[in-house]
Order: sequence, then structure tokens, then C-alpha cells
Amino acid sequence: MAVTASERKLLLDGEWLETGRWIEVRSPYDGSVVARVPHAGADEARRAVDAAERAMREPLPAHKRAEILVRVAGALGRRADEAARQISAEAGKPLKAARVEVARAMSTFTMAAVEARTLAGEVVPMEGTQAGEGKLGVTMRVPIGVVGAISPFNFPLNLVAHKIAPALAAGCAVVLKPASQTPLSALLLAELETEAGLPPGWLNVLVGRAAEIGDVLVADERVRLITFTGSSGVGWKLRERAPRKRVNLELGNATPVIVEPDAELETAAAKIAANAFSFAGQSCISVQRVYVHRDVYDDFKARFLPKVDALVVGDPADEETDVGPLIAPSERERVVAWIEEARAGGAKILTGGELEGDLLRPTVVERPPPDAKLACEEAFGPVCTLEQYDVLDEAISRANGTRYGLQAGIFTSALATALYAAGCLEFGGVTINEVPTFRADQMPYGGVKDSGNTREGPAWAVREMTEERLVVVQL
Repeated sequence: MAVTASERKLLLDGEWLETGRWIEVRSPYDGSVVARVPHAGADEARRAVDAAERAMREPLPAHKRAEILVRVAGALGRRADEAARQISAEAGKPLKAARVEVARAMSTFTMAAVEARTLAGEVVPMEGTQAGEGKLGVTMRVPIGVVGAISPFNFPLNLVAHKIAPALAAGCAVVLKPASQTPLSALLLAELETEAGLPPGWLNVLVGRAAEIGDVLVADERVRLITFTGSSGVGWKLRERAPRKRVNLELGNATPVIVEPDAELETAAAKIAANAFSFAGQSCISVQRVYVHRDVYDDFKARFLPKVDALVVGDPADEETDVGPLIAPSERERVVAWIEEARAGGAKILTGGELEGDLLRPTVVERPPPDAKLACEEAFGPVCTLEQYDVLDEAISRANGTRYGLQAGIFTSALATALYAAGCLEFGGVTINEVPTFRADQMPYGGVKDSGNTREGPAWAVREMTEERLVVVQL
């Protein structure tokens, strides 16, 4: 991977900032330095909250917010190749997946602009009771206040877009802390926002330790909402520490798919193979657990494994690569250890399980023990499990048998079966004849149980980031 190292600055109150301390952003593929960014801490975080609070004293009209968001989407389209290559360099994401992420981020900004233009309250039927006679009641949606946003490494552009675009659509200024491993895409978006005419203070981007920046966001009462995407353990602890704030969590999953005997097996095998290993499985909704009916198990396996073996493992900067590196060597070692734990418990490795250079090949593990980490925790790596079942209720029970509940899927040709499963699967979303890795950015996306407490997608996020205010007029 040929990457020229550069230095980027942070955005604070409309100014590009250096702190005198630096964080190196390294390629997960070959360890080379992609760029250096300034290291921010608590002082910069407090200044950023000050700037955001000042910015909100002069609200931006909805049409101006929408215009800025549309300009960002257009600018991102013009710089799409640059943005995709930057994602690939800092996150190790294959270019073909990075290009999809850029297109999705454009959609996120576009849909957020729609929400900015149409955000409105409701008319209250005051005269429905004697007490309301002669009165007009309406509600208004008003910005909740300064938003603190914390985003992860795995979608460094689009998950940042899902934080800042709805917040700006709602009229909220933002203090953003992107993942230190992948801050460059967030800084690119900050650059596009300023070029689009966003006034100083409305977006502040700081890179540094979560213990320093995050503590300020938790402690400062002016930060009225924190939006966090990341691990379940960190997210729920964050919510505990901020009981008087609105804390929106989008967390992990151990994503299951059920394949019924009447499913179109070739379609199911192709979709699951592609979506269990894209970006080396580093997605909250990467397919991890596959349950196939006993009657078609062998047939499905015969179709599925060659498709897994055909995936191209290699340099993420290569246009043909399907599976690149995990974000860090420690993560690769963890996933390998989980595979070995399952093997030691009697599971069979059907394919993969070994390294190709420093890259872990896509791995399929058959019948892991129920208590193995691969069977019940989020793998976040290029590995999935394959098991057979006898009746649908058994498969649903096993799919539900983790602490997670983000998305699940089922392949079947029977509508009644599909709707029955949708009602029984304890997940925020259920896909039918589609892998649960699917996400359109305008849909309500979020989980239950340990997987979160909110719904993303601009239409839903904007409402989370506003408060409803009642106005009663005596006529």
C-alpha cells in the first residue's frame, strides 16, 4: 500500500488547531504511518463545548442547515475517490467496500437535509375536552442542545455522518471524538462542512483519549445528549455515568441468520458468504451465526464453502480485494484464540483458520460448543459458525440465545414463516431473504437488549436530538 504520510489539524471553533502532541495513524495492513493528527485532551474538549454553546446562541434557520448538508453531500461526491482511498488507508477497508461507504455517507447527509426542511411538531386536539375549549395547542421540535458524539473505527466516514448530519439537521452543535485509529475521514468531513458554510463552533472535531475527552462530555451539563457507537461494555457504562443526559447507544451484535428448507439456497449462500467476511467481519451486523435446516444442510454447505474460499484476501488498496486486515494485531490474535477455543471444544474448522501472511483467512467453524465465545459473543472478525437445526422454533431460540439484539435474518419462501420469525426474533431489525448485514441509511437502525437503546437513521435521530415543546394559545 503506497501512502504518503501527512499532518492534519483538528477543528475547534472554526480554527484548525495543533496541540504540540501527535497521534500517528498507521495502516492496519502494513503498519506504515498514514498521517499524524494532533492529540487533544480535556482542555481542548472544554474549549470545544464552550464554542458549541456559543454557536447555538445564534441558531441557524432550518433551510440554511439543509443547504449546508446538501453541499456536503455534493462535495463528498466530487471527492469520492479520495475519501474511499483514505478510508482504505486508515481502516484497512477494501476499496470496493470503502466506495460503498462513501456513497452511503452521501445518502446520510442527503436524508438529513430532508429532515432539516421538514422537522415540525403537531397540532394538539385541545377542544377534545371541555378544559381545552377556546384554546389552540401545538408542539414544536426544538434542539436539545450541544451533542457529544463518539464514533468507532469500522465506518470512519458514514458512522461519523450518522452523528453529525442529524445533529446539524436538528439545530444542535457538535463536539465529535472519532476513533484515534481512524480520525482522518472525520477531519475530511469537518473540512467539507466548513467549506459548505457551517459557521464556527457548530462542529468541533477532537482526537485523543476517551478518558480525557469523554469525561468532559459526560461531566459538562451543557452537553445535553451523547451519541455513542461502539462496544456494549463501554456504552452501558457511559450511560450509567450520565443519568441526567440523553445517552443514545448503538452497540454490538452476534448476528444470526436462519436458512429454512424452502429457502433459495444459492442466493442465501452467496449473500451470507459476502456479508460474513466483508471488511474482515468488523461490522456490528456482520453475519456470525448461521443456522441451516437439517434437510438442506449439506446442500447449503456445498454451495457456501466454495464461495467463502473464492474471496480474495490481500491489500485493501487493491480493487479486487474482498478481505483485508483486522484493525490491529491484537484483534487478529483475539479472533484466532476464539477459533482455537471452539476447536478445542469439539468444533470443526471447515475452511480458513490460518494466516495468509499477517491476514486471517475467512473462517467457517462448524458446531461450536454453546458456551464458546464464537457462539455467544461478538466476534468482530472474519469468522462465522455453521450449525444445523430440526425445527424453526429451535433455530429461533438459538438465535435469541445471546445478550445481543441488533439485527437477525431468515431465508424462506413462505410468508407465514417469515412473519412468524419476525415476531419471535428478539432483535431491533429482522431481514427476510436478505442478510441482516443490510442497512439502508434512511431506515430506523438500532437494537434491543445489550445492543443499544436508540434508533439511528436521520428521521429517527433528529427526533432524538430535539425536544418537544408544547405551546397553548388562548383564542
